[in-house]
Amino acid sequence: MKAIDPISLALGQKQLDHICRTMGWVMARTARSPIFSQSHDFSCFIGSSAGQVVSQADGIPIHTGGGGIALSRLLEIFAGRINPGDCFLANDPYVAGGNHLPDFTIMRPVFLDGTLIAFTCNRAHQSDIGGGAAGTYNPKAEEIFHEGLRIPVVKLVARGEIQDDIWRLILLNSRTPDLLDGDLRAMLGSTGIGGKRLQDMATPLGAARLGQLFASLLDWAEESFVAAIRRLKPGTYRGEDFFDHDCFETIDARIKAAITVGADGVLVDFAGTSPQMRGFKNSSLANTRSAVLFGLVSFLGAHIPRNDGVFRCVRVEAPEGSLVNAKPPAAVTSATTYPAHQIIHAIWQALSPTAPELSCAGWSRISHCNTSGPDEDGRYYVAYQWLAQPGAGAVKGRDGFNVMGQITTLGGLALPDVEDFETSYPFLVERQEFVTDGGGAGRYRGGTGAEATVRVRYPAEYSFRGEGNGNPTSFGVLGGRAAGVGSCSIRYEDGSSYTPPRFGVERLPSLTLTIRAAGGGGFGSPLDRPAEEVLNDVLDGMVSPEKAEADYGVVLKDKNLQLDEAATRDCRQQLKCNGRRI
Repeated sequence: MKAIDPISLALGQKQLDHICRTMGWVMARTARSPIFSQSHDFSCFIGSSAGQVVSQADGIPIHTGGGGIALSRLLEIFAGRINPGDCFLANDPYVAGGNHLPDFTIMRPVFLDGTLIAFTCNRAHQSDIGGGAAGTYNPKAEEIFHEGLRIPVVKLVARGEIQDDIWRLILLNSRTPDLLDGDLRAMLGSTGIGGKRLQDMATPLGAARLGQLFASLLDWAEESFVAAIRRLKPGTYRGEDFFDHDCFETIDARIKAAITVGADGVLVDFAGTSPQMRGFKNSSLANTRSAVLFGLVSFLGAHIPRNDGVFRCVRVEAPEGSLVNAKPPAAVTSATTYPAHQIIHAIWQALSPTAPELSCAGWSRISHCNTSGPDEDGRYYVAYQWLAQPGAGAVKGRDGFNVMGQITTLGGLALPDVEDFETSYPFLVERQEFVTDGGGAGRYRGGTGAEATVRVRYPAEYSFRGEGNGNPTSFGVLGGRAAGVGSCSIRYEDGSSYTPPRFGVERLPSLTLTIRAAGGGGFGSPLDRPAEEVLNDVLDGMVSPEKAEADYGVVLKDKNLQLDEAATRDCRQQLKCNGRRI
């Protein structure tokens, strides 16, 4: 068969990516839960008939990097029993290739003239799937049975007919069955539209030619990845990140990554990583695989196609029973945020010496919680307090984004609009603003993070996940500095205050909740940041006059905040002499 030329290859990738985005548009416009319709906490991807992901253009990177494992489980379990009109559902991280239980994955086989040609898939984080706490995140969980409904790969739709018994069983295990019912139907609809678009694309090509396109796309990713790593100096490089709390007590646990760069691939070895913990911050193997892909590709460059071809060049060794390959029945619900965050940080830190210009400073961890309960009409809701998100780390040439959500979303998670948030839940948002002095100082400043104050008008249950409220969790690079820590505080209607635990589940009366997120790390020496940019930061409220002088050596005079150029030169020289320039 004639080889696919580069132009046709690029056009084919664009067509597949557009199909993924179309599935995303359908999902966002038809799903019932605000976590989908407003925040886009789902991801659509396309897999080959052999179960290899060939396009993941819509959604959140941590969702889709391990999608091929779920497809492999489907093909293994249902070999010879996959028919037109079928749809499959799975979520379990141990037997079904899931990241964690809240991520339901719909996998729809696509046929052309009776031949299986692909799968269209949607992995979506459900707002509630039962378990010991509303909202899918249960900081009290000590095993996966505390976290919610476990689903192996099941045939949810057989030859176009929904399996009502399985459907009822799933809805029975949710506190918000009406939302889950609509969301599952939206997932089915989105993959159905994707399947139809993929058939339209495949019809003029034929099944064989489409298969060749998929194979060529995987080859393209492999070649692009190999070309990128060949620009790095061969050797073994190490990075690590930490946990200081297991949801029950203070700990000192580490995720350690040794990355060996060779001419034709890399080995990511997690030997020395701490054993799995008591709490729910363990990683499934699929989640670890996804985080590794995320860390490598985000460091090496966006030009690398994000498909399973990359993994031909990447070997992951994750010790069984460790934080990055937990053994059942370990709890894993926090996996897609933490430890995925730590895995990515460890990879970035390991690779930074190989290509300093590609380095990215660290992102801080979250300080927020979930809030759930009945609203004024008695309807049960689950809300994610996402108005105060951390800042992103800086990179060469650009300050960190001030508010961007968790690192594992890389901007794919849309933060809620205040007005929609108040309309959807019994809340009143009193304040939302950037944090002054929140970002780590640097030639390029870390993102500041946000602070929000929300009045919750009725008694509710709170699931606290203050991962960023202990020690600083970002890091600076090439002389940049880490940001500070976040916080969560409560004020009751009688005026009394309360500092909630970093992790835990509590039922509380009506209150006012304030969440202050930490910022991202800085890139490069703060003393190299042009004084005029520091002045603009002060005028914008991003940096205080005191920090402008202490961290950046920029002196401002009188109440009009005029730049004192002579004093700034002297201050910066003194800071350099005192060793402040790294």
